[in-house]
Amino acid sequence: MGAGLALLRERARPKAVREHRWAPWLAVCSVCVGSFMGQLDASIVTVAYPAIERDFAAPLASVQWVSLGYLLVLVGLLAAVGRFADATGRKLVYLQGFVVFTVASAACGLAPSLGLLVIFRLVQAAGAAMLQANSVALVSVSMPRERLRQGLGLQAAGQALGLALGPTVGGLLVASVGWRWVFWINVPVGCAAIVAGHYLLPRTRERSPARRLDWPGLALLAAATTTLLLALSGVSGLGLTGKVIIALAGASCLAWYGLWRRENRTRFPLIDPALLRTRGIAAGLFGAMCGYLMLFGPLALIPQVLRGNAAHAGLVLTALPVGFAAAALTADRVLPRRWGNRRRGAGGAAVCLAALALLLLAPASGAPVIPLLALLGIGLGVFIPANNAVVMAAVPARFSGIAGGMVNMTRGVGTALGIALVTLALHAAGRTADGARTAIVMMAVTALAAIVSAAATGSGRPGDPPKTRRTGGSKRQ
Repeated sequence: MGAGLALLRERARPKAVREHRWAPWLAVCSVCVGSFMGQLDASIVTVAYPAIERDFAAPLASVQWVSLGYLLVLVGLLAAVGRFADATGRKLVYLQGFVVFTVASAACGLAPSLGLLVIFRLVQAAGAAMLQANSVALVSVSMPRERLRQGLGLQAAGQALGLALGPTVGGLLVASVGWRWVFWINVPVGCAAIVAGHYLLPRTRERSPARRLDWPGLALLAAATTTLLLALSGVSGLGLTGKVIIALAGASCLAWYGLWRRENRTRFPLIDPALLRTRGIAAGLFGAMCGYLMLFGPLALIPQVLRGNAAHAGLVLTALPVGFAAAALTADRVLPRRWGNRRRGAGGAAVCLAALALLLLAPASGAPVIPLLALLGIGLGVFIPANNAVVMAAVPARFSGIAGGMVNMTRGVGTALGIALVTLALHAAGRTADGARTAIVMMAVTALAAIVSAAATGSGRPGDPPKTRRTGGSKRQ
């Protein structure tokens, strides 16, 4: 009975937890369970692609929609769920998201066809949106401002641990008991996370007013991302005609333009232009997209290069998130204290660029790939927490859910593009070494863009709140 009520209304933490000197860190650790779970699922699934292809006799262009369909729902819902959580309670929405994600994970493992697997993944993505839209926000309201970057670094380390275990555990599961277990493994983790969140997470103290959801904006965002990824999949071998691909690309451009006009004119925007005009936020969001494109590009590339050896691919890929976790946990102690988030972000992106440049010179299946993937992970482990700290420090507390949802939304776009563009590069070159090199060049260009975005974010100190804008008699900051 008590567990059911905990999922219907937001309850305070026990007094002993609330007053403990480690209470902020306990809350962050609880959020890390969700971060770990989401990234474990993401990295496990990419390793399982070849096995799913064989089991359902489907091409890679179709199987990639196990991830792309998931990411589309995630991207479409993150901003809306973040806004809803700011008004109704972040802890409540977070715990409910765990329930949806865990049940859907069990259903994915039972899917009898590729089509049903994709459908169950869409439901799973709805639960993941409820988790991810609140994860950064829960960290930002739980930690003191002066320790925010450390809290976000620990959360990034939780993500990295999930990514690190995902390829290894996924490869071993696929090689031994089959790909369905890559979804079933989420069930015990999800159950533990629900219990931990109930006792360790703070209830929402400061809420934003509930407002109408921008349904036309949400529809335009979904149309823009879906048509873009469908066009990329068509070029990658999905079986669409040239005219259909061109039509999809044109529809995507029109939808993005329509979304931009809609959000600048409506009284209740899905993506608040006022927040985007705050110093550092727009550049930081672009940086988040670049960071996760570089993170997930190799996770899609290596299993295809080492096709037929899932356990080996998993072990090789583990180097990337291990480097990520090491940097996210130790950067504050190793790097000079006078370095602000902008310098840390630019430095981390420069390390990524160097690693990708060296990867171009190494054989994609050779031993040198392992330390170079670790180096790429180190760069990302410095860049991503610093970049996210810039965004969250510039946003008033009552809008933290919206901003966190926007960070995770752009992260989802970056992840989707990393998978789609790698698939495109491999298809264009017939899965040869040339395709792998093309994919790495694409990621190197992204690293250059990340350096530019870090330089444009400013000092990383808390900025001024968004300019006031009237919305039906009330003021929104």
